[in-house]
Amino acid sequence: MSVATTDLADVLSRYEVVLGLEVHVELGTRTKMFCSCPTTFGAEPNTQICPVCLGMPGALPVVNAVGVESAIKIGLALGCDIAQWCRFARKNYFYPDMPKNFQTSQYDEPICFDGAIDVDVDGKPVTVAIERAHMEEDTGKSLHVGGATGRIHGATHSLLDFNRAGIPLVEIVTKPIVGAGADAPAIARAYVAAIRDIVRALGVSDARMDQGSIRADVNVSLMPIGATEFGTRTETKNVNSLRSVERTVRFEMLRQAEVLDGGGVIHQETRHFNEATGETMGGRVKETATDYRYFPEPDLVPLAPEREWVEKLRAELPELPAAKRARLRSEWGLSELDMQAIDNAGAFDLIEATVSAGASPESARKWWLGELSRYANEHDAELAELTATPAHVAELQSLVDGGRLTDKLARTVLSGVLAGEGTPAEVMAARNLEVVNDTGALTAAVDEAIAANPDVAAKVRDGKVAAAGVLVGAVMKATRGQADAKSVRELIIARLTAE
Repeated sequence: MSVATTDLADVLSRYEVVLGLEVHVELGTRTKMFCSCPTTFGAEPNTQICPVCLGMPGALPVVNAVGVESAIKIGLALGCDIAQWCRFARKNYFYPDMPKNFQTSQYDEPICFDGAIDVDVDGKPVTVAIERAHMEEDTGKSLHVGGATGRIHGATHSLLDFNRAGIPLVEIVTKPIVGAGADAPAIARAYVAAIRDIVRALGVSDARMDQGSIRADVNVSLMPIGATEFGTRTETKNVNSLRSVERTVRFEMLRQAEVLDGGGVIHQETRHFNEATGETMGGRVKETATDYRYFPEPDLVPLAPEREWVEKLRAELPELPAAKRARLRSEWGLSELDMQAIDNAGAFDLIEATVSAGASPESARKWWLGELSRYANEHDAELAELTATPAHVAELQSLVDGGRLTDKLARTVLSGVLAGEGTPAEVMAARNLEVVNDTGALTAAVDEAIAANPDVAAKVRDGKVAAAGVLVGAVMKATRGQADAKSVRELIIARLTAE
C-alpha cells in the first residue's frame, strides 16, 4: 500500500517510534557451522550439502570452532559480556528451505550479551544498546520461478537450494531503541553500517549486503505520545542495503500512523521491502517465542569458553572503525563537518582505499564526494556499487598530477570508466584525451590564434593580459580541450611580450 502522507513531523506529533534491529552476519568460515561442507558463494545448487546439513536421521553435528571464535570476537567488539557457559537450542518451525524443520540456534543462553555501540548521526553520537549476539545456522534458499516479483505469489513453481543451509550466522539483536524521533531512519542505517564495518574490520565476514552475507530484520512500532506500553511491531525481513534499511523505517512509520489514525490495528507480522516502490508488503503472522517451542539441542554439548582464551582474543582485536575514523580524521586534517559529509555519502572506506592506492586525502575526497557522488545519486546507486574503484580513482589523479590530464579531461575519462570502458589510462588512450604536450604543436596553435585575433593580440602586447583569455579559448578549441590552459596562457603571453 502507498501512504497518503510523507510528513514524518506530522506522525511524530502524535506518536513515538520504537525500533528494534536484528542483524544477521554470515561468517566467513571455510566450512558450515555443524558439518564440513564448504561455504563457497555462488556454487551450483545443492552441491555443498551432506546428511548433517540436510537433517538426515542419525547424522550428528559438530560445532565449528572458528565460528565460535568469530562470535566471541564480534561480542567483544560490541562491548558484550561473554558467557562463561552457554548452549544451543532447537528453534522449531516448518519452512520448505529448512530441511531439518528446526534451526539450531541459541535462545535464552546466548554466547554474547549486554553490549552497546555508539553511532554517529549528523554529528551526534547515539548509543545503541545490544541485547545479545548469538550463534545459529542459516537456512537454504527458495527460488520462486515464473512470477514477476521473484516471490511466491504469482510463481508457477519453486526450487530449493540447500547450499546455504548450515552456514554459520551470528545474529545481533538490539534492545528497544526509544526516543529516536525523526532520526529513527538515519539511526537504523547508521547502526547497520557500523555493524558491517566492525565485522569487516574483525575479518570474520565480507559483510556484502548484495550477496546476503549481512542482512537486517527491521522492527518498527508506534505508540501514542505519553503511553508507557509499546505498540505492536512489524518485522521487515532480510533488508539487504543501507538505503533500504532507512527507507523501511520511514515507510513503516508513515504506514502504521495512517492505519492507527484510521482506527485500524497493526498486526504483528513479517513484511518484505519492495526496492522498486519503496514500500513494505505484508507477509505472515509473526510467531512468538513460545510458538517456536525452543528446547536445548540434545546433540551438542554446552560451550564454556575459557577466560584465558577470551582475554587472548580481546587483546588481539584489530583497530576498530570508530578508533580508525578518529585517527584518519587527524591524519587527513579534516574537520568533523568534513567527516560527516564523508560518512553521509558512505565514502569512508572508499576514500581510505584510494589514499592507500596512492592518492592524497584531498584528491580522494574530491572525486568521491564530487563527480562520483553526483553520478551515484543520478543513477540511484550506492558509491560502492559503481564501476569506478579506489584504484581507478588513484590512477586518474596520478594522470592529472603527472600533467597527462587536466581536471576537465579527467572528468571525461571518469565517465568512460563508469561506462565500463576500462581503466583511466585505457579510456584516455582509446578516446585520445591525453593533454597535448608537443611544444611544436602548441606553438603552432598559439600562432594561429594570434594571427586570427590581431586586435586581441594588440591588447595583450599593450599590457592588458586579461585579454589573453580569448586567445586561450581559441587554442583550447583547436586542441579539442587537450591542452593545459595554464601552459597555453603562459606561452601566449611569452610570445606576445617577446615581440
